[in-house]
Amino acid sequence: MIQGKKILLGVTGSIAAYKSLLLVRLLIRDGAAVRVIQTPASRDFVTPLSLATLSKNPVLSDLFAGDTWANHVELGRWADIFVIAPLSANTLARMATGLCDNLLLATYLSAVCPVLVAPAMDEDMWHHPATRENLRRIQGYGNRIIPVEKGELASGLYGDGRMAEPETILEFIKTTLAEKSGSLSGKKALVTAGPTHEAIDPVRFIGNHSSGKMGIAIAEELASRGAEVHLVLGPSSQVVDGAGIILHPVTSAEEMHQICVAEFAGADIAVLAAAVADYTPVEKASEKIKKKEDRLVLELTKTKDILKTLGGLKKPGQTLVGFALETTNGRSYALDKLQSKNADLIVLNSLRDEGAGFGIDTNKVTIFGRDGSELAFEKKPKQQVAKDIVDTIVKRLYA
Repeated sequence: MIQGKKILLGVTGSIAAYKSLLLVRLLIRDGAAVRVIQTPASRDFVTPLSLATLSKNPVLSDLFAGDTWANHVELGRWADIFVIAPLSANTLARMATGLCDNLLLATYLSAVCPVLVAPAMDEDMWHHPATRENLRRIQGYGNRIIPVEKGELASGLYGDGRMAEPETILEFIKTTLAEKSGSLSGKKALVTAGPTHEAIDPVRFIGNHSSGKMGIAIAEELASRGAEVHLVLGPSSQVVDGAGIILHPVTSAEEMHQICVAEFAGADIAVLAAAVADYTPVEKASEKIKKKEDRLVLELTKTKDILKTLGGLKKPGQTLVGFALETTNGRSYALDKLQSKNADLIVLNSLRDEGAGFGIDTNKVTIFGRDGSELAFEKKPKQQVAKDIVDTIVKRLYA
């Protein structure tokens, strides 16, 4: 997966820069071609000679050196992936605002390849509102952030902000390269999105506030990686954008259930992100119900549980992903759903988390795996959340 790939590594001024030496060794060991750009500040932490020796290429640092000019446009187009590790708070702020005062930043602004960043800073800096806002901004630009780790910091404190280990960064690089090469080519994916509307009469229905944004983002992400995607979409005003997506518009839970059962048989992946109504009226009036009485009593019956149905039909080699939207006891409900519905992954989001839930452009999720894994993510744009979810699916498929 790494053999023959061109990796551009950016090193910034952080004590964690020593880990960049280990990362270069891992990349070279796996057959990658590596070129390194250092910021001037990073040379106080790791020498260009060390990085040049390990990468087998001269290290670049200055836009102008003597009579030569480092072509940042060429560098940005040479790479299959650009990894900035460590990413200091200073360089993060410059990336967020589009500053261009050194070779690394000029190359970043010229890059046409995926960009991965591995932040490294002290805990208080990591949690500062300015840092959080800068991270959100560069995520919005399409960059992928490798989560920091909790551990001993250079200040002597113990907490968040420690740069991910080189082995972890290597796995992120492999996953990103797999995405770029169409890692899901030949795979069929089934995705549900949006609400369902359960008719009371010809003009009224039982429904919810789901917009379909999260499920559509997942469908588009799966399609971008080469999968043939069947999107079963409830009533939604969202526009679906993406080649490789076959749209199945539905209205009711029963319609969604029927299509999911039919399409799941040939699917490799199913992600059930729709907010399906739990109950539907026993009787649906054929004419509009007139407002006559002070009270109207509706008798409701449970809808068919699509996740449980597919869990019962699941065969070896199929990956089934469900969603859990909760207001209380989210973790326990998610774990129970994982087992009782025979799912492989459950994506939990809570209406109590700011920036998560229906109708908005961000989400904050935790992904629970049947293998006991539990991955918590910060609030992100739903397109970035979709990448995290599909990354987790890809890792499971090719583990």
